[in-house]
Amino acid sequence: MSEKLANPAPLGLLGFGLTTVLLNLANANLFPLNSMVLAMGLAYGGLAQIIAGAMEFKRGNTFGMVAFSSYGFFWWSLVALVLLPNVFSSAAKTNPTGMAAYFFMWGLFTFVMFFGTLKSSRALQFVFGSLWILFFLLTATQLLHAGAGSAFLDVTGYEGVVCGLSAVYLGLAEVVNEAYRKILPIGQIKQD
Repeated sequence: MSEKLANPAPLGLLGFGLTTVLLNLANANLFPLNSMVLAMGLAYGGLAQIIAGAMEFKRGNTFGMVAFSSYGFFWWSLVALVLLPNVFSSAAKTNPTGMAAYFFMWGLFTFVMFFGTLKSSRALQFVFGSLWILFFLLTATQLLHAGAGSAFLDVTGYEGVVCGLSAVYLGLAEVVNEAYRKILPIGQIKQD
């Protein structure tokens, strides 16, 4: 007898999407980076995605396990980068070049993961494609940290909001479509 397992992807997508929207509203200078964004990064962006990754492991979905677990730990590491200098006096704040390297590595990871979406839905392709662009815009913003970088961060923030909202849409579409027979389009690709 096989057990029916719930689809963990909506949890991971919503954890990623909602947290990404909030962080990028701060990047767009609509409000300062604050404890609300950091708490979302720890709890919903971080822990919820790590749980979703563990559930994808149980379902045998390597892509989902790697994606959700990795981005969950991304959120935890980002929060740690912000908080550690405030907690430990010996931990220096990461300089813009270091942050550029951090975002570049995540962008490179996301670019390669994008190829894992090519046999999935167009909506998932958009999430990963826009996330790849977001990481490279964040890299450029860190490299331009003086003057032009702050105006560039506003644009980057709005691109991040689009990326996050696309993940929110896909997560909600998966929940609604399971309950109501695919009423929200996600651009499903027919498998051979």
